[in-house]
Parts: sequence; C-alpha cells; structure tokens
Amino acid sequence: MGELEQTVSAQSSVDLVTIAQAMHWFDLPAFYQQVKWVLKKPHGVIAAWCYTVPEVNDSVDSVFNPFYTVDSDPYWEPQRKLVDDKFMTIDFPFEPVEGTDNTGPFKFVAEKMMDLDDYFTYIRSWSAYQTAKAKGVELLRDDVIESFKRAWIKDGQNQKVVKFPVHVKIGKVGNV
Repeated sequence: MGELEQTVSAQSSVDLVTIAQAMHWFDLPAFYQQVKWVLKKPHGVIAAWCYTVPEVNDSVDSVFNPFYTVDSDPYWEPQRKLVDDKFMTIDFPFEPVEGTDNTGPFKFVAEKMMDLDDYFTYIRSWSAYQTAKAKGVELLRDDVIESFKRAWIKDGQNQKVVKFPVHVKIGKVGNV
C-alpha cells in the first residue's frame, strides 16, 4: 500500500478516521481495507456519520416531506438511500468501541436557528437540487415556495429551530 502510505499515513499510525455524509460514495470493501491498514491496532477508531432530513414543526414538515420524497427524489443519486436509511443497512466490519455493544448507528440531533431564506439556502445546497437545476427543473417553484411560506409563518415566528438528526456508526479495529 505504498501509495496510501505516501498520500495518507503509515501503516497502523492513525488514531481516528472520520467520514461525514459521503461514505455511501465509496467502494466500501476497498475503503475499509485502507482504513484498517492506517488505523492503529487494536484500538484505532472509525466514525462515519450522516445527517438526514431536517425537522422543523408539523406545519413545515408536512410541506417538506412530499417535497423531499416526491419532488426531489428523481434527482438524488441512488446511493442517497443509504443516508435515508440512517446508515442502518451499510456494511460496517468493525468492532464496537468500549461502552457499547454494537457499532450503531447512534442518533444525535444538531440544531440551527433559521429563517425561511436560510431554509431555502439549505435546500438549494442539495446535490439533488443542483442536478434538477442542471436539467432545467426548478424544484422550488413559486407554488412550492408559497406552500413553505404559509407553513413557516403559521406559528407567527420568523426564526425556527431546525433539527438535523445525525446518525453515527463508530467502531474500532480489533486485533488483526
């Protein structure tokens, strides 16, 4: 693994490998082989996490859910399903870390105060939004924006706490 040693690190020299939101893009068997090669044995740790769809409130979520599952669905890469499944179905050949009896996924929640413009900026950052746009499709059509506006102001608050569920798989390299 000379190239890996030159570009990443020496064998058994890394304490922690993290991967955020993109594990579903890798050739996992090859990736895991490389991770196991660079991680210290027997306690090197890998943590892989993803965040799933945001949660605002019943009103906004009732507009968002069909927007996500119907309108934007054709524009997501098929690998996105692994994120939607919260990494539950992804192969993860590592041992549990101390204090746990499995490798997860474990759920956390990240929160961010947003107004509706911030929320739309988040949606426009999606790869699915960018793919649709490149194909001449505007996912945030006027009628969709109006539906979001009505739902957003329903509680009279401009700023909302948007919750992003985060799902983490964590494991360690055993004695190899």
